[in-house]
Amino acid sequence: MAKRPTVYDVAQAAGVSIATVSFTFRQPERVRESTREAVLRAARELNYMPSASARGLAHGRTGALGLFSFDMLLEAGGVAGGRPVPADPGAYFSDEIVERAFADDADDENFRVYPLYVDEVQRGFELECARRGRALLIGRGSMGDGAGVTDIAGRVDGLAVFPGDRSSEILDQVARRLPVVAFAVPHGLGGLHRVRVDNGGGVRALVEHLVQVHGITDIGFVGQPQMSDYAERFEGLRKALADLGLPVPDEVLDPTPLAADDPFPVVRRLHAAGSLPRALVCASDQHAMDLVEVLRRLGCDVPGDVAVTGFDGVVAGRLFTPSLTTVRQPMEAMGRLAVDILIETLANPDAPPVDRTLPVRPLFRESCGCPRP
Repeated sequence: MAKRPTVYDVAQAAGVSIATVSFTFRQPERVRESTREAVLRAARELNYMPSASARGLAHGRTGALGLFSFDMLLEAGGVAGGRPVPADPGAYFSDEIVERAFADDADDENFRVYPLYVDEVQRGFELECARRGRALLIGRGSMGDGAGVTDIAGRVDGLAVFPGDRSSEILDQVARRLPVVAFAVPHGLGGLHRVRVDNGGGVRALVEHLVQVHGITDIGFVGQPQMSDYAERFEGLRKALADLGLPVPDEVLDPTPLAADDPFPVVRRLHAAGSLPRALVCASDQHAMDLVEVLRRLGCDVPGDVAVTGFDGVVAGRLFTPSLTTVRQPMEAMGRLAVDILIETLANPDAPPVDRTLPVRPLFRESCGCPRP
């Protein structure tokens, strides 16, 4: 194998200093255009590529940002589009999986699982990293001992995280070593930066619409409240009902988690007893769409018998039948904002933790009884 060209070789070929070569790749605006072209021409002729790892060793920075998800995707070991998904990554390249992509109902099953909330936030993060000239590392994993997030944290300058319901201790440890932005986490102690949305205000808008526009006063909440943003949404429902002078539930009606093997047992039991609430406010769009499918199988009309709402505003909710009444989060903006916070913190490491709450927008569609927009 031929010897790999170095920055010294490029400098000699272009007739400039090694500092000028470095500035050409890292801060090109500081180099005169004719000089920059000479350096880039020499680099092409020598097949030279600047080493990010070498720069990191020299400057204590990698130039990369990380994005990590704790148990936030529905694919691995779970169910996608109603069909089992293999836990073994190698199985994704089997003939069966390839043929599935061309099945007649492929589009019907795929639009429900992509893009999700995580995908849209990640897209914003990727776009802003590209705009800022930052490399991006993406990781995901279960809680376990936190080895996955610790590994990616060791290879980046800053990290954004979709936390799990028990990840706070691990993230607090990581935040002592590098800036960490957590999505959908309430403000609290520690060094974490936070990017979240107005969960309570979003659900309040849904409840007020159900009551004031559709005359519905019997409303239950569906979804596991262990996630902090889901808990905020349930609390938003309780406060809205109290302010409207309506009965306030002490507990979630049906705490079904995402991709549950036995979904919505309480809803099914109440339907059998003829005592379902007139409206069900769901913790997420994924909950809501899964719930509508279950209600359909029970012979229950949505919204004729039961109005159903979601939260997130994923694309699938607009394509779903009935189109889903929901609350739209500014997901791309959340991802971009996380990159901005990380870069600003790297430039000003002594600045206090940032806590940003972004606005949301209710979208009233067919699943609550409104016409399709």
